Amino acid sequence: MNARRLSILLAASLSLGAGAAQPPSPSLDPREVHLAGLGQLTSGGENAEAYWSPDGQQLVFQSTRPPYGCDQIFRMPADGSGEPVLVSTGKGRTTCAYFTGDGQRILYSSTHHAAEACPPPPDRSQGYVWSVDSAYEIWTVRPDGSGLVRLTDNDAYDAEATVCPADGSLVFTSTRDGDLELYRMNADGTDVRRLTSAPGYDGGAFFSADCSKIVWRASRPKEGAELEDYRRLLEKGLIRPNKLEIWVADADGGNARQVTYLDAASFAPYFFPSGRRVIFSSNYGDPKGREFEIWAVDVDGGGLERITWSPGFDGFPMFSPDGTRLAFASNRNQAKPGETNVFVARWVDKPLNPPNKAEAEAADRYREDVRWLADDAREGRGIGTRGLEEAGKWIAARFRELGLDPGGEDGGWFQTFDVPVAVEAGPSTAVALDGKPLEEESFRPLPFSADGEVEGEVVAAGYGITAPDSGIDDYKGIDAAGKIVVVRRFTPQGGPFENKDVERRYGDLRYKAWNAREHGARGLIVVDLPAAGPDAPESPLPSLRVDSSIAAGGDAGIPAVAVTRAVGARLFDGSHRASLKVDLERKTRPAFNVVGVVRAGAADRLPGAVLVG
Repeated sequence: MNARRLSILLAASLSLGAGAAQPPSPSLDPREVHLAGLGQLTSGGENAEAYWSPDGQQLVFQSTRPPYGCDQIFRMPADGSGEPVLVSTGKGRTTCAYFTGDGQRILYSSTHHAAEACPPPPDRSQGYVWSVDSAYEIWTVRPDGSGLVRLTDNDAYDAEATVCPADGSLVFTSTRDGDLELYRMNADGTDVRRLTSAPGYDGGAFFSADCSKIVWRASRPKEGAELEDYRRLLEKGLIRPNKLEIWVADADGGNARQVTYLDAASFAPYFFPSGRRVIFSSNYGDPKGREFEIWAVDVDGGGLERITWSPGFDGFPMFSPDGTRLAFASNRNQAKPGETNVFVARWVDKPLNPPNKAEAEAADRYREDVRWLADDAREGRGIGTRGLEEAGKWIAARFRELGLDPGGEDGGWFQTFDVPVAVEAGPSTAVALDGKPLEEESFRPLPFSADGEVEGEVVAAGYGITAPDSGIDDYKGIDAAGKIVVVRRFTPQGGPFENKDVERRYGDLRYKAWNAREHGARGLIVVDLPAAGPDAPESPLPSLRVDSSIAAGGDAGIPAVAVTRAVGARLFDGSHRASLKVDLERKTRPAFNVVGVVRAGAADRLPGAVLVG
């Protein structure tokens, strides 16, 4: 299905002409323990979406190869013993071929009825997009290419069709109702029923072996800019496939549920023979989105497992009807950059010598996790950024993989709350010393200040430090109760403050405010006035910005301001009065914790829980 073109992310496509040298025999990475006896069935060009005949003897696939300028449908023996045979007309562009349940016909989509030439490529000025050309219609044909029959006739995209082997009915994707939705119809194209209805792309569906379930890829753009971008592109016959998740549902579309939460381009899902797991392709874990591997996951979202480890593209996995072999497309073993070929391997359900993940993979997993979270694409995981949202979904998915239970709200993974992201001084904020209001540039409220208005006598308390272990108590002999305390900024030079940790702790302005409050002060004034004298350079007033302490700890409990040295120096001598009025306007944005629960057993006998942040 059109997802094959994800390989374009990896490299520009190249066609390999006749007479090209055969590549060396393919090999498997030692970590690809579920695969054995790997064989390469095609060589050169772009070959993908190879799907089995019901007897497991043939594969039908799409390929761009001479003399054709774009994808056509071919059939070949699954053991690699014969050459590919053209099935489609050789005109237009084709996609998404599939055998009917009796093996007597092949289903595919084509644009050949609209024009014999290949359609123009999608407009990449819109970024990386796929084309959903309204000229695509669904056709069936005999395996030798004869007996062409048209099943759909719409001014809409009709493609990505697959077959239920039990009754021959088809599931396919169409834009006939204005969005990319899944539909089901009889083998002759009658009795069309819509299965999905949520805004976004639903496509690439397959039936389970007993036809009781379907699995597919879907995008769910958010209301606002994402949904507007999706609809704008769809009007032009384009979609942006960067974020796709795997979904499953009953065969009639009921009980639909999301399986993966990888926040990646996940596609080409196919059921295991048991119907309890799904195999699919995804660029999950690659910050640049270029490395596609084959993965497996339980239908309930647990047990995520990486199957392939070859650099480049691995995708379109499909089990043979008896479940013993896996066909897939890959960039591995390519003779030229950009080649994608069809491979078949024996499936090993329970490897005899599985790798010791605790030893062989722990370091790689740790490195990849850190690399993904720290990538510039996460935008520092700042509050309100898309990077933070992506990181949250990613962590929730990792928790799920590790078997944790969700511990957030409403049975999910997230606990939401609001955090301040900006703080501004309101128009009523003011400071007066000895009855004279200060100019606006002479003072600044501290970002953790409490709102409110206080007035009273000013008392000086040195640097505002109480450190008994260092023999320092600036409040010794000072009655600060009910008064406004003025303190010096930073810390004294030398002595215990030569230690950077000590200097950082006692120089912190929030600490000074807290200590003043603990000594009964009603307000705090901070002045950059070193004990060495007023000739030292003055630092700028502290900026009014949100820091982590505000997000975590709220305000300091008393109004607190900083004033310039020119107006505040005199407060350390003589008797003075001050009034402080602070009115801070705090802007918040929603944030969240990702909460997972590890069950320790015997929960009814445990005295409590351990919280790890």
